Amino acid sequence: MSNQAYVRAHTNIALIKYWGKRDEIDFLPMNSSLSMTLDKLYTDTMVVFDDSFAQDSFYLNGEKQGEKETKKISKFLDLFREEKKTAMRARVESINHVPTAAGLASSASAFAALAGAANLALGLDLDPQRLSTFARRGSGSATRSIYGGFVEWDMGTCSDDSFAVPVDDASWDIGMVIVAVNQKAKEVSSRIGMKRTVETSPFYPAWVESAKKDIQDIKAAIAAKDFIRLGEITEANGMKMHGTMLGAEPPFSYWEPDSIVAIKTAQTLRKQGIPCYVTMDAGPNVKVLCRLSQAETIKQALLEHFTEDKLIITKPGKGIRELTAAERAVYNWND
Repeated sequence: MSNQAYVRAHTNIALIKYWGKRDEIDFLPMNSSLSMTLDKLYTDTMVVFDDSFAQDSFYLNGEKQGEKETKKISKFLDLFREEKKTAMRARVESINHVPTAAGLASSASAFAALAGAANLALGLDLDPQRLSTFARRGSGSATRSIYGGFVEWDMGTCSDDSFAVPVDDASWDIGMVIVAVNQKAKEVSSRIGMKRTVETSPFYPAWVESAKKDIQDIKAAIAAKDFIRLGEITEANGMKMHGTMLGAEPPFSYWEPDSIVAIKTAQTLRKQGIPCYVTMDAGPNVKVLCRLSQAETIKQALLEHFTEDKLIITKPGKGIRELTAAERAVYNWND
């Protein structure tokens, strides 16, 4: 018996940040968060479950992964096997169109795609909201990549009700210019940095309280399609999150000199009458939230400091979906 599926999931960038867990096992967050799914960055994943497989295997961008990475995938797939009441092993092949571990939310699209493919391959028929609770167990931010547009991750009270909720399809004049300052793996992983901040930073409790107000305010701005207010809240929330890290013991920062160059460029553009606002996740890369109609102008200003290959313009993306036959044919799957 063989069960196979191919799924695409787009990554997302949090505008109201997720930073800190209250439950390390079920990945329950300290605060609710809100993101925008991105069209340009995504992961395509094929999963096949088969009775004949002796163990799970995992290929990333065509390369077979080692024991450590495969164990992580196996543990995640166990959630779906338990739901299906099957012991079938799986082969997972993922093609990541997102630089891995560089603050561009590669884990969000990776685990959302894997969750979607496992759901289909095993015929579980989980609805998107429930599927988001499964995706969360792989990576917190993957919760939000189940849906497109603006998405809230409700912190909930337990594992069953900590799920994603679509807020708005973002089909208005909004976009993002991503400045890929450094696409190398981070010295301090998100999980380690998050845990250190929660446990040692005296600034952290104030961050959690502030985030509660921020998420209500940003949802109001989205409902009103008020881009200026949306941008102001986004930038302030991100800066506050990074501030908590400076209070950790030992303190740390994901910023690099070019991160500041990108931020200053956005500030200069604002003074010139082009509204754009920055946000950064756990990494040095800068995301400039803007009106999509002005994204090219912003890119041209950034080209004074960065090369073309470091800049990505993207519109809002869609939720997870099955790959078409034509899309599957692009890859050399081992099927």
